[in-house]
Amino acid sequence: MAYQLYRNTTLGNSLQESLDELIQITPQLALQVLLQFDKAINAALAQRVRNRVNFRGALNTYRFCDNVWTFVLNDVEFREVTELIKVEKVKIVACDGKNTGSNTTE
Repeated sequence: MAYQLYRNTTLGNSLQESLDELIQITPQLALQVLLQFDKAINAALAQRVRNRVNFRGALNTYRFCDNVWTFVLNDVEFREVTELIKVEKVKIVACDGKNTGSNTTE
């Protein structure tokens, strides 16, 4: 099963709102669409994104629960090749990106 982290993005929220407005589809079909979205967005990010960003900050808190790391950092600097972005606080949620034996070819 793919992670559902990206349902809270702008794209994921728009998809959910559109599915809610479609009165012709059943809740089961809407759930199938969301599950397909989860699989597609996870696969696309794993295969197509190649950019790297380095970051440095002061670790405020961290947690590891259910194979999910959560970090909260303060005074963070994000560096790409030519850009530097500074933020006061950032929360990073990291999940295992490897295939855990689920069928991803559906």
